[in-house]
Amino acid sequence: MTTATAWFAARTVSRVGYGALQLERLPDRRGEAVALLRRAVELGVDHVDTAQFYGFGFANDVIREVLRPEDGVLVVTKVGADPDPGGDLPLRLAQRPEQLRASVEDNLRSLGLDRLPVVNLRRLDSGPGLRPEGDQVVDLDDQLAVMTALRDEGKIGAIGLSSITLDVLRRALPAGIVCVQNAYSLVSRDDEDMLQLCASEGIAWVPFFPLGGAVPGLPKVTDEPAVLAVAESLGLTPSQIGLAWLLHHAPNVLLIPGTANAAHLEANMAVGEITFDAATLAALDAVESRSNEVPVG
Repeated sequence: MTTATAWFAARTVSRVGYGALQLERLPDRRGEAVALLRRAVELGVDHVDTAQFYGFGFANDVIREVLRPEDGVLVVTKVGADPDPGGDLPLRLAQRPEQLRASVEDNLRSLGLDRLPVVNLRRLDSGPGLRPEGDQVVDLDDQLAVMTALRDEGKIGAIGLSSITLDVLRRALPAGIVCVQNAYSLVSRDDEDMLQLCASEGIAWVPFFPLGGAVPGLPKVTDEPAVLAVAESLGLTPSQIGLAWLLHHAPNVLLIPGTANAAHLEANMAVGEITFDAATLAALDAVESRSNEVPVG
């Protein structure tokens, strides 16, 4: 049985939040995007993951319209990349200290906030995706210096890390890290040691690509025979099984599944109530883990 809440950034939150990336699929249906986020809050979402480069600011704009202080929703954003509408990919790396500061200011403006509760520094050291090159290869200490300065100035409430290695996390611990976002799922468990270190340090583990398969070459949780069998036996979807496994796997796991579909939103929010017996959990735990080191672009 999973617990419904966990500790995150000095407060208790529901273990199932909402990732705003998928809102960028609704730029011409703003009313739908607004209604979807409002529904998420009604269903109990109290932490939302976003970035200025999601939909070139559209996701942040919707969040600014929908969320009110009385909703008590923790907004978590990220820096390390900026929107690039004309590029081969819709974003470009922005790892240098002055770029991190500018990205924080951009998020403050677009969200209409005086302080960003949590900001993840996406380092791009590991997992699927781009790797820094040239002047975008920046020492961790230089990045943490600007992040902690922004925290001291009151522009950031807390610092998280994303797409990092175990060594980077160990080096960063003295700065006070509240969460780690890495690609992690039932079928890609390379970072098990890092997850366990986070658990021992009271750091939230927030997996992105929690079902794998988000980019070509990544294994998909929903293709696994064991997952399909459990889903059929419990009358649930394979996606729900993959998400629920994460909640059962470690108590510091928080989910931020994203969707642009109201029915999928309700299905995602229901995973906190899913229970597995010992045999079912053992069958899922036995699924082979494969690497998620896949280049993008």
